Amino acid sequence: MIYNTIFAKSFSRYEQKKLGYGALIGFLLIVLSLCTVFKPYLGPLHDYERIVPKNPFNAARISTQMAKVEGNATKTLISETSISPTKAEVEKLETRKVEQEQPLCVSEARTEYCQTQGDIRVHGKSSSVYTVSHETNSFAENVSWSIRPYARKTDAYAMSSVRKWSVNTVKASQQVSQCTKNHSIPAVIFSTAGYTGNHFHEFSDIIVPLFLTCRQFNGQVQLIITDKKPWWIVKHQAFLKKLSNYEIMDIDRDDEVHCFPKVIVGLKRYHKELSIDPQKYSYSIKDFRHFLRSSYSLKRVNAIKIKDIGNQSKKPRLLILSRKRSRSFTNTNQIAKMAKGLGFKVIVMEAGRNMRNIADVVNSCDVLMGVHGAGLTNILFLPENAIFIQVVPYGGMQVEWLATNDFAKPSEDMNIKYLEYKIRLEESTLIQQYPLDHMIIKDPSSIVKQGWEAFRSVYFDKQNIKLDVNRFRPILQKTIELLHQ
Repeated sequence: MIYNTIFAKSFSRYEQKKLGYGALIGFLLIVLSLCTVFKPYLGPLHDYERIVPKNPFNAARISTQMAKVEGNATKTLISETSISPTKAEVEKLETRKVEQEQPLCVSEARTEYCQTQGDIRVHGKSSSVYTVSHETNSFAENVSWSIRPYARKTDAYAMSSVRKWSVNTVKASQQVSQCTKNHSIPAVIFSTAGYTGNHFHEFSDIIVPLFLTCRQFNGQVQLIITDKKPWWIVKHQAFLKKLSNYEIMDIDRDDEVHCFPKVIVGLKRYHKELSIDPQKYSYSIKDFRHFLRSSYSLKRVNAIKIKDIGNQSKKPRLLILSRKRSRSFTNTNQIAKMAKGLGFKVIVMEAGRNMRNIADVVNSCDVLMGVHGAGLTNILFLPENAIFIQVVPYGGMQVEWLATNDFAKPSEDMNIKYLEYKIRLEESTLIQQYPLDHMIIKDPSSIVKQGWEAFRSVYFDKQNIKLDVNRFRPILQKTIELLHQ
């Protein structure tokens, strides 16, 4: 380069290079500063397209914090910049705000529920939940859903006794009942109708779904019961007090208008009995069992591992669940004597409504055995690596299907070792009531075709079991082997 400019005349080649590098660095610093200053005004509109779902029902999944971010971003765009947003951009932001006020109503295989947040008003006497929209634009619409908050929606008989609730979105400009009581925590509305009174259904349809729905709030949740059964609350009070820090609200005759920041009507539930899918939810059935142990202050986490069955201090405890009316063992004493001879300490007990008592006894045992029935639900209180023996009564494929899906499969996810004993016809008292050529004996599937009530009345309500202890002995011997592992 020829030094014929003023710049060249004033500085040497080396000095020019130094100044050039300095100018470049200074320019980059200025650009960086400008980006930092104007970043708040450039980013939000792109973020909206990324985080806001197009489906209005999915909008409720956006957190309250993100809603606040959007609100602040809107204010920033309008008030702090000289660039006014277009009409289309304003309408888009308003539409998204309305979408966030729409309830997220979900229908799944076994349940349906609605999640609402914002200005939520609950009126128990009319069985109504209102989501109040404070937007005045044309995007806000009145919508209503009808829901029975019990987690067994495909069972018409169970659902017929469940009170129906309406979940509504309304504009604030309409006549909406004003709040008479304000609450700062979320609420969950559920029913204790359906099959409540059956120990199995109380857990599969209500207790496990309650945990799945409410555990996320860590006690800061208001439980609201519709179709209230006071005895049910007493029975499960230890669990309910652990789940919520607040007294349960009886809502059906309540004429107050209760206002909450968030309300869930109905319960989440996995479609399998006594199960939780950890891939779909944040919890598993193992987490639920841990929560139960904590609720009832149960001491034993793990079953024993025996090395010497002759050591008195290492004798495994076997609980035989007895029944009074049907599917009961007619030779319980004989079974207990045989088990003691193999080295078990035997406890015989019938499951009742005293949950703390049954939880303590089951948790103290290493093995639980019983005939298929609701009482087997108490395997939930067994320690880890305990053994569960289900005795399957006579009744063909229908009984075997129920035994598998109600207890065998759920126990696999509970870290409980499962053994099964299917009785022979000779072990059933049905042969004392019906001739061998009767359809009840020859073809149980023909009774299934007559309907559930006809089937249950025979194979569940009229059948007791005289266990063949010699045939059953290998099951208990296998149990001892498993306890050594």
